Amino acid sequence: MPSQDWFLTAEERANPVSGIPVWTTGNLAEPLIHGAAYFDRLVDEVQALGPGDHLFFTDWRGDPDQRLRPDGPTVAQLFAQAAQRGVVVKGLIWRSHLDVLAYSEAENRDLSETVSAAGGEVLLDQRVRRGGSHHQKLVVLRHPDAPERDIAFAGGIDLCHSRRDDADHHGDPQPVQMSPCYGPTPPWHDIQLAVRGPVVGALDTLFRERWTDPMPLDSENPMAYLRDRLRGADLRPDPLPEQPADPPPCGPHRIQVLRTYPAVRPRYSFAPDGERTVARGYTKAVRRARRLIYLEDQYLWSAEVADLFAHALRDNPDLHLVAVVPRHPDVDGRLALPPNMVGREQALSLCERAAPDRVHVFDVENRSGDPVYVHAKVCVVDDVWASVGSDNFNRRSWTHDSELSCAVLDETRDQREPTDPAGQGDGARVFARDLRLRLLREHLDRDPAGADDADLLDPADAVAAVTAAADALQQWYDDGQVGERPPGRLRPHRPERLPWFTRAWALPVYRLVYDPDGRPLRARLAGTW
Repeated sequence: MPSQDWFLTAEERANPVSGIPVWTTGNLAEPLIHGAAYFDRLVDEVQALGPGDHLFFTDWRGDPDQRLRPDGPTVAQLFAQAAQRGVVVKGLIWRSHLDVLAYSEAENRDLSETVSAAGGEVLLDQRVRRGGSHHQKLVVLRHPDAPERDIAFAGGIDLCHSRRDDADHHGDPQPVQMSPCYGPTPPWHDIQLAVRGPVVGALDTLFRERWTDPMPLDSENPMAYLRDRLRGADLRPDPLPEQPADPPPCGPHRIQVLRTYPAVRPRYSFAPDGERTVARGYTKAVRRARRLIYLEDQYLWSAEVADLFAHALRDNPDLHLVAVVPRHPDVDGRLALPPNMVGREQALSLCERAAPDRVHVFDVENRSGDPVYVHAKVCVVDDVWASVGSDNFNRRSWTHDSELSCAVLDETRDQREPTDPAGQGDGARVFARDLRLRLLREHLDRDPAGADDADLLDPADAVAAVTAAADALQQWYDDGQVGERPPGRLRPHRPERLPWFTRAWALPVYRLVYDPDGRPLRARLAGTW
């Protein structure tokens, strides 16, 4: 299977200034489903670092007191102890809006100061488009003397509160404040990717490009500039150690690193016109879809993104879209809630008009009936192409904030029938199919080892099985919860229809504040990414 059939070519990436390779081969990717699994692996890998090894990370939010295991260590302890052992610890955390706006300015600053005091260097990074954020969640661990041990973690899981949940979905004992619909410890569904092989070098390059960018860290933020001067904050990144050679090949996975950077002034040195390879990568994969697009996403809003799915559904009469989303937005209130609802309502309506019987949207609950907040950002197309990242399916993630995703093509064909579900000759691939099956097993309460997979392999059968399970659970609720609760945790997603007078003000607020456009003017006018 030619990689360029699914991956972006160098020309399609449209950013020749960056040092990120077009794609890499010989990698090994492993999905870590849920924060508890990711944090546990992260502790093991960081504690194995020694003097002279590298620990680089980027994050949207970092809570220094977040416990990575029930008995610790905390994020701050893990990274600070690494720095004290002589590990080169460097980090870039989004400076964040104020805590009074339900963000994490104080938490991010505390993590920065704690790790820096131990000998690391963690900087607050405000080099974003106005109203935007750095949303990449990345940890890169390098062993210059043993490159075969190098590993990186990229995906949707921040190093912060609420993320340490597991498959039972009872929530993290250290929660963030969310809508009361999710209770005192919100159940949280998320995914991070652990990768080894040459792609670790590509992710190392991503970090180095941001670290060495000459734009001031507190760009266009005079209040932050003043506070930083008064606090004596570190605003000048120290030089990084020499970049090691890429790790040796170790697996069958081709990985393409996809990113979003907005068009900003001053320009990013590594993306003068921004970069929208996340949007371009999804666009190329979705246009190739023939049978099944399976996705899980926190937002799934934006007419531009939904239009991509709608066109694919209209052009391919056998194509189904299965989406797993949160039941409720993460915020509440008369002013915040409607803009969060109107974008999804608009996007789903657009898709359903294109193919009303082939769009299937579900939300998740735990076995106690509590809604689970879906924070995952994952997509599987025809059991061939798969992506795990920080980016949501909305215009903000595709144009305005910084984002990072890893798209994976497995060289190993899956021999389970149907071996070529799309009929394109690409053949089902082990990584993509296994990722989809692992997620569906959990959502349907199936055997985690795969003993009950027979009706989940073929796309049409999988859609029927998922729909039947969700409908049965919903019917149980509609009948007053009489009798034994049916297996499964999915229910049909039923978004509330907002009245016209609420939509009249919520829609422009949503597009301007919640889902802004970070493309250059010429791209906006042309309607391209």
